[in-house]
Amino acid sequence: MISSRHCFLLIALACAGLIATALYMEHVMGLVPCYLCIVQRAFVILTGVIALLAVVHNPAALGIRIYGGLAALSAFTGSGFSIRQLWLQSLPEDQVPACGPSADYLMGSFSPAEWLPILLRGDGNCAKVDWTFLGLSIAGWMLIMFVGLGFFALWQVFRRQ
Repeated sequence: MISSRHCFLLIALACAGLIATALYMEHVMGLVPCYLCIVQRAFVILTGVIALLAVVHNPAALGIRIYGGLAALSAFTGSGFSIRQLWLQSLPEDQVPACGPSADYLMGSFSPAEWLPILLRGDGNCAKVDWTFLGLSIAGWMLIMFVGLGFFALWQVFRRQ
């Protein structure tokens, strides 16, 4: 049976792969991330860091459950933002919210208390579908990945040690 340490390593590697893919799509394919994409990246990084800490710490049973619960919470929270983006993408054009300024401008011109709610809510840019694979947008694939990572992390909470 695969050890919890190896499971957390797989989660961390999957998150690293997701971030590498996102950076490739941004810098090589030229896809500009929207607000919700940036928030989803943050939750992928958080999930990966939690899993990596579990690998380095190599805790006993209680620690495995704590790390697994935190990683699952992070992944499922990220899936909520994927669902929000999919909802925005499903809206008719006349109901899509207006597009706002770039994230760089927001973060450079306003305090985190002002720009964070805007980032978390998303805008019209988040409704635009620039890329699909097998009929799913990036947000759809991210939802699948977040749910998979979340359940894999949750398995660490409930499995016998």
